[in-house]
Amino acid sequence: MAQRWVVAVLRHETNTFSPVATPVRDFGRVGPTDGPATGQETWRFYRDTNNPVAAYIDLAEEENVELDFPFAGNAHPSAPAPDTILDLCSEAVIGSIEKGCDALFLDLHGAMVTEGFDDGEGELLRRFRKVAPDLPIAVALDYHTNLSAAIVDNATVICGYRTYPHIDMYETGLRAGRTLIRALNGEVSPMMAWHSLPVLTHMNRHAPSMQPMQAVMERAMKAEADGSILNASLFGGFPLSDIPHVGLSGIVVADGNKDAAERFLFDLMQELWDKRDEFVFEVEPIEQSVAAAMGIAPGDGPVMLIDHGDNCGSGGNQDVMAVLAEVIEQGLENVCAGPFSDPEAVASLIDAGIGAEVTLQLGGKVDMPAMSLVGQPVTVTGTVRRITDGQFTVSGPMFTGVRMNIGRTVVLDTGRIEIVISEGRFEPFDQGCFTHAGIDPARKDFVLLKSRQHFRAGFEPIAREIVMVSGPGTCTSDYSLFPWKKSRRPLYPIDPDVESNLPSQS
Repeated sequence: MAQRWVVAVLRHETNTFSPVATPVRDFGRVGPTDGPATGQETWRFYRDTNNPVAAYIDLAEEENVELDFPFAGNAHPSAPAPDTILDLCSEAVIGSIEKGCDALFLDLHGAMVTEGFDDGEGELLRRFRKVAPDLPIAVALDYHTNLSAAIVDNATVICGYRTYPHIDMYETGLRAGRTLIRALNGEVSPMMAWHSLPVLTHMNRHAPSMQPMQAVMERAMKAEADGSILNASLFGGFPLSDIPHVGLSGIVVADGNKDAAERFLFDLMQELWDKRDEFVFEVEPIEQSVAAAMGIAPGDGPVMLIDHGDNCGSGGNQDVMAVLAEVIEQGLENVCAGPFSDPEAVASLIDAGIGAEVTLQLGGKVDMPAMSLVGQPVTVTGTVRRITDGQFTVSGPMFTGVRMNIGRTVVLDTGRIEIVISEGRFEPFDQGCFTHAGIDPARKDFVLLKSRQHFRAGFEPIAREIVMVSGPGTCTSDYSLFPWKKSRRPLYPIDPDVESNLPSQS
């Protein structure tokens, strides 16, 4: 009799300081209707995409097993989600498990917080394990996971992305899925060791493609590749989350030998601990950064100005206008900028129509009470050049093939700057947010984006130089500005004298 597997998706990176609400309907952003996808809609939007669940689907077909995909929910980073989303996911998945299930394959984020649970994924897995105590469970997690005991204790195999920007999501699904299949076939007996360091890394400094993470991640990848362990994953963590288990972590899956897994894991974690000061990003005034960009010598490709303090990919509003205002003030020319999220401005510009000359207050509609920041719009005057439906298919290496919808979108041309304004929020990891609106960013002298690292997937190949700009917002790299209340303390670098929590390896 053929095996029956169940797969599901639930992803949300929660910025507990974000003012952007996360209603249940937002978990359907890749679907045609509001809310999470169920039934056949799940397949339609994830098959043949760069996502872990797409790998699970392909593995099920390779193994000739029956596969049920009862639930898929995926929301932009924002404030804590309602507990209802956990109920909807768990009810759908448990209903499928109870029909008969040989294995569960999950595509989760790892940094989800709901209004009632600091550890959304841990609570979800706890529910699954309660109804199926012996069910083999594989979990693919984002690189920005805040790893918890509840996640590890209720899973059989865990693997995490090893890239940032995340271009190995499908591969991560293959890694987790293949190890679980080997376990199902009796070839291996997965044993997991994990650890979380009291370290808040800066996301501008922890990408696996650069030091200090690069060398340690390469060690983990080599050990997995040569078969000395089954899987090894390191997680930079999601630092914009005021929860007890926030931090830099790692997990190693070994074949029947937890001691070996722990020895290798603690060696990796010690190296990361020793490099903790290298994970700190030093901020500078935005005036200084924009002036530095202006001073870069002419050449091929644009200078990228990366406003990382208001990055919707980390829970930002995407309507903080301080950096754009500085670009205008310093007189940069031949610029494209955006997308900025301002539904009110979009409606006004559409009403004005293509070719209209318009002066309006752009952005600054959202206050950020956790940061004691009040929204401040910028006055812009320009011509409405284009109006689009905001839909495009990702052609770059991150989320390849996924159909994006950023809401109705308008291009306002000030003469020096083409500003892209959308109804929805979108971190520009793909050039499609500009090209679908008739703008070729490669032909600009400057490109202003609200991002942190994901922009590198689609824009680094055309960049002449990259300038990180520390604009204000709920994604700031200045951790002293956050009102920490629930996170574990002491915590580096907020508390510089924190001691290691690694066990002695004598």
